[in-house]
Amino acid sequence: MPLTRKLAAEFIGTFWLVLGGCGSAVLAAAFPHVGIGLVGVSLAFGLTIVGMAYAIGDVSGCHLNPAVTFGLVLGGRHPGKELLPYWIVQVLGAIVAAWVLVFIAGGNGTDPLGGGLAANGFADHSPGHYSLAAGLVCEIVMTAIFLFVIMGATDKKAPTGFAPLAIGLTLTLIHLISIPVTNTSVNPARSTGPAVFVQGWALSQLWLFWLAPLLGGAIGALIYRFITPGKGVTEPGY
Repeated sequence: MPLTRKLAAEFIGTFWLVLGGCGSAVLAAAFPHVGIGLVGVSLAFGLTIVGMAYAIGDVSGCHLNPAVTFGLVLGGRHPGKELLPYWIVQVLGAIVAAWVLVFIAGGNGTDPLGGGLAANGFADHSPGHYSLAAGLVCEIVMTAIFLFVIMGATDKKAPTGFAPLAIGLTLTLIHLISIPVTNTSVNPARSTGPAVFVQGWALSQLWLFWLAPLLGGAIGALIYRFITPGKGVTEPGY
């Protein structure tokens, strides 16, 4: 598959992940009387992965996340030379999605940036006022488990056709656990998109949501590779 097509797929997929996930949080989570709440937002993030994995999994691997790409490179599932191009288009897709969300959310005369645009944060900017240390550990552990599941679900010995469901449902569970702690990142691109527009505290805390997911992604992929020697495929696939 030509790299340009992979990058286009990653841009579109990450755009949809951020618009679908963050959009549900901004537009629908607390909508008067019929808000979808934490469970709905968690499902929204998971469903974006399920849909896109079936749509573009055989094109780009459907990473939609710099931490996933990093983990898959370390896990021997993706060529290292594509790491930086994937990161660039993932971040760009997230930024464009955040811009579209700002435009839509401001259509009723309110200020979407005043509500934080579903940006990730810790301490005073954590939904549950959790500390930096708690946020760091949470993001590392959640991303590590996410990569562990991705590596296993896309293994050549895994049941075919079910990887998108396993990965999407795992991301849903991750959000159910960690939205109160950090608003759930496990994805540096997802964190960067809203932070670019919120600026201020969101940009100043963005470092955590690059460091922790990348570290967690590396840990999860390397642990899977360690405990399953000889298993695996050279390219991720669904």
